[in-house]
Amino acid sequence: MNIGTLDAGRMAKHNRRKRTNAIALALSLAAMSFGLFWLAWILFETIRLGFGGLALSVFTQSTPPPQAETGGLANAIVGSGIMVAMATAIGTPVGVMAGVYLAEYGQRTVLGRLTQFINDILLSAPSIVIGLFIYSVIVARFRTFSGWAGVLALSLIVIPVVIRTTENMLILIPNSLREAAYALGTPKWKVILSITLKAARAGVITGVMLALARIAGETAPLLFTALSNQFFSTNLGEPMASLPVTIFKFAMSPYENWRDLAWAGVFIITLGVLALNILARVLFRNKH
Repeated sequence: MNIGTLDAGRMAKHNRRKRTNAIALALSLAAMSFGLFWLAWILFETIRLGFGGLALSVFTQSTPPPQAETGGLANAIVGSGIMVAMATAIGTPVGVMAGVYLAEYGQRTVLGRLTQFINDILLSAPSIVIGLFIYSVIVARFRTFSGWAGVLALSLIVIPVVIRTTENMLILIPNSLREAAYALGTPKWKVILSITLKAARAGVITGVMLALARIAGETAPLLFTALSNQFFSTNLGEPMASLPVTIFKFAMSPYENWRDLAWAGVFIITLGVLALNILARVLFRNKH
């Protein structure tokens, strides 16, 4: 086989690779454009219909009866804020401590592998399953819907997200930092608290914010736990209004004022979740 034949074969292979690369690139761009098209459409409709329904009364008045001239979402906004904040406060310490155990102590233990397996199941479980679980354990036993049941359901969604993020961030910390601290006689608990967790702080906070953004829009768990409340209430021992459930109820109603409030709620919750995700991305970018 002469040199010309070898060059021709190489050129043919190079051309095939270029064609394959061009096709793959075109398909990737088409898929990206398809996704961006629907995302842009959703955002456009949310802004168009939601921004028009915004008014001061949305933030100062409770949900109105059908066909009322005035009304707002104050009770739903406050209820969502309370439940999301408390669920994050409960789920974050549990998730961080479990993530620390998996990354620092349990990588080669049976308990660690079992914990990772259970966490993977929780991470991929539909939120309605968690809602039904809390309903059967809490709501059915005490014979009442309550804000506390909603908080517990949302915290069970927060925990696996924070565990996974904390574990991954701690694993990325170079072992040389730990070894240097051990060489100076530093106890392991202090190494974890003062070095590894401090180095992974931005990543852990990012995970918490992503978990918070996820539960802010959850509807199914709250339908089975907190249910809803037409009146303003901050008592976690009774049914409590929430923005996702109110949107779900109002969006399907035949009353125009309820539908307008539903779109205003969609706009508020989308803006809030978008802000949290942007903040989380900024922190993640700064970490790297």
